[in-house]
Amino acid sequence: MDLGSLQLGVATAATQIEGGHADTNWHRWAAQPGRIKDGSTPARAADHWNRVDQDIALLGELGVRHYRMGLEWARLEPTPGQFDPGALQHYRDELTKLRDAGITPLVTLHHFNNPGWLEEKGAWLTGAALPAYLRFVRHIVTQLKDLVSEWITINEPNVYATEGYLRGLWPPGHNSLPETLRVMSHMAQAHGRAYDIIHALQPGARVGVAHHLRPFDPARRINPLDRLGAKVMELGFQTALLDAMTIGRFRFPLWGGTPGKLRRCADFIGVNYYERSWVRGVNPGTRPGCVTNDLGWEIYPEGLTRLLTHIAGRYPLPIYITENGTADATDAFRPRFIVEHLQAALASGAPVQRYYHWCFTDNWEWAEGEGPRFGLVELDYETQARTIRKSGRLYADMVAHGGLTDEAYGRWLRVSV
Repeated sequence: MDLGSLQLGVATAATQIEGGHADTNWHRWAAQPGRIKDGSTPARAADHWNRVDQDIALLGELGVRHYRMGLEWARLEPTPGQFDPGALQHYRDELTKLRDAGITPLVTLHHFNNPGWLEEKGAWLTGAALPAYLRFVRHIVTQLKDLVSEWITINEPNVYATEGYLRGLWPPGHNSLPETLRVMSHMAQAHGRAYDIIHALQPGARVGVAHHLRPFDPARRINPLDRLGAKVMELGFQTALLDAMTIGRFRFPLWGGTPGKLRRCADFIGVNYYERSWVRGVNPGTRPGCVTNDLGWEIYPEGLTRLLTHIAGRYPLPIYITENGTADATDAFRPRFIVEHLQAALASGAPVQRYYHWCFTDNWEWAEGEGPRFGLVELDYETQARTIRKSGRLYADMVAHGGLTDEAYGRWLRVSV
């Protein structure tokens, strides 16, 4: 398999790897009994805040030249309007070391992480988030634009909204469809404003959103209720947000923007892909009898081909696969997962320029805690020891050779299941 011009990288998120006691919505949520499956908190995570040099050396060992990372808003702005120069210098140092190592950073400005003070004000449910977020964007881009030229404004606004405001499994733990749609609308509006701010400060920047996308398939293809349910869920979960955050087209069930006025507000489409939804009536689920990972998510590479083909036909923009990976504690099927999803991306014929594997190292997986293992690098949480898995060695080999060689196939895939 020849990757051609497709470039390989790895992805992380600040709250999931940095550790420490930043006052975030997630630190507060994890302190409440029963909120996190294993009772862990993000205070330990991968201790990346103190191990930047070690982790950059590991990135070098993998050979990747593209690294998606996040910034912890609560560290940088611990009180409203007051920015911490020490935290900013820490990120400047990290970004400088990455660039010195020949690694291009793709920086995420919001990855499910709100400062505690913003959460107290209602965050994205109220009008408090927009001015606060835009202030943060303006300050950070001004301070880091000499080191960063590629930005993700918001990661997975649909997941943030549905998990926190519809299903109630994430902070703030609400169960309201109107609130969910309000949060999505506010985030879509914020992205458009942030896009303009970044380009005013840095005209040559590339700016986009990391969208969580999946196929929604009717469980019974001839059943009209299943077909309608799949279409409605696809529109409400992802298509409306894609339109609003790519071409400025706000339509039901979202609101905002300028009626009748379309404008490009993305320089690339970010795709986070993990699974598909199997819809029966109004209930999304997992196809019975399918192959799944450790979290019960369907492993379905064909879904990535379908999504990329659809997106390429809808939006004439470059595509970054900003996340793709799988929970596999024993690393039994991750090698094949990586290869099959890369093959799926290439088969789409879409203009995919980057593929960022999720995740660089095992990390704190939100409400699931420390249980799921997504990393190319295995993490011992107790000792913080890092060990490159066989899937990581395969990935490094693919980076070095621009694809999958026969030797690599025989060494890492022939024995995997």
